[in-house]
Amino acid sequence: MSVARLFVTRARPFDSARGRLGPMSTIVIEGERIVEVTPEPREPGPDDRVIDAGGRVVTPGLIDAHVHVMAVTHDVWRLSAQPPSLITAQTKPILEAMLHRGFTTVRDAGGADFGLQEAVRRGLFEGPRLYIAAHPLTQTGGHADSRPQGVQEMVCSCAGLGLVGAIADGDAEVRRAVREQIRNGANQIKIMAGGGVASPTDPIDGTQYSLAELAAICEEADAANTYVMAHAYSPRSISRAVRAGVRTIEHGNLLDEASAEAMNEESAFLVPTLATYAALGDEGARLGWSAAMLAKLERVQHRGVQAIAIAKAEGVPIVFGTDLLGHMHGRQMEEFALRLPVQTPAEILQSATAVAAQVLRAEGQIGTLQPGALADLLIVEGDPTQSIDMWRDPAQGIRLVMQGGRVVRGAGAAGN
Repeated sequence: MSVARLFVTRARPFDSARGRLGPMSTIVIEGERIVEVTPEPREPGPDDRVIDAGGRVVTPGLIDAHVHVMAVTHDVWRLSAQPPSLITAQTKPILEAMLHRGFTTVRDAGGADFGLQEAVRRGLFEGPRLYIAAHPLTQTGGHADSRPQGVQEMVCSCAGLGLVGAIADGDAEVRRAVREQIRNGANQIKIMAGGGVASPTDPIDGTQYSLAELAAICEEADAANTYVMAHAYSPRSISRAVRAGVRTIEHGNLLDEASAEAMNEESAFLVPTLATYAALGDEGARLGWSAAMLAKLERVQHRGVQAIAIAKAEGVPIVFGTDLLGHMHGRQMEEFALRLPVQTPAEILQSATAVAAQVLRAEGQIGTLQPGALADLLIVEGDPTQSIDMWRDPAQGIRLVMQGGRVVRGAGAAGN
């Protein structure tokens, strides 16, 4: 018995490995996977479905490698007082909006748990495929230790969600903390290797965790066949982390040539998140951020583009990330424009497809249109190797979103 297939005809596929467009082709899909991409004519059977791309470009589904889908507000204190069920309910529109913007997969950097991941997998919530970090690991007084100065304990009704850091110090504690995240379904381990903007007590250029602790964390992650992603800004915190075995540096705004060289030597990835600094630069004062936090934001905000330029010159792979919070999630597509001074449109799209898939260790499965990959694809207006216009207004610029062979939106608008 033949299996009904889906044919996407008159498509210009984006080759995410090479960063260029292929010839006019037909993409053949069976179930949730691509089985063929060919410029040769193919004849659909009577039970097959056809979507005419009308000569438009087809790209893989986008991947955002640094999100917090459960950060339904920027205010951690407010979140800590909410029950997990309410926080989870509030993620529903955030997830749906991400998917409709074309993000078929995201890597959550702290917040989402196994239950939310499973809800999306089962189709209970519509949203991107989730790779979760569970609770981020932090030293006492580190970036994810959200207790204000003078407060010893913080009661959190959101226990179980990774919205509050797992405080762990010393070899035994950090090993146990890594193992606990793995037990709870983490796909990768998130750590705080340096100071942060939004945290109340740590300097932005400080280092966090000893070299021995960093090595122990990376050893435990490797033992579980996963890797470590590290929040870090300063050259010193970046170099220490990658030398200890950290695989991805998150943010990295203060990167210099020496720390970029260390990243290159250790085959580490950089995940800049320019969108969140632009958003907080516009809204931080209105949202009640302290003078100290705003000063830290000012220090890193305008260094992000320079960091990308340094990483690019050194050959460090650059990945797409946004790190937005609360109502600011709606600014996700701004990351494309913010990178234009130092990356071409094709390079930015590669960072959100093939390069991000490498980080997730999902090469050949997502971020590509090759046979055998999941059928995550977008039909877009214009040429994304020459322009980012289609990303500025995804409601108009993306004519069709497909995830795992299922049309999410736009099937009726895909043809001429």
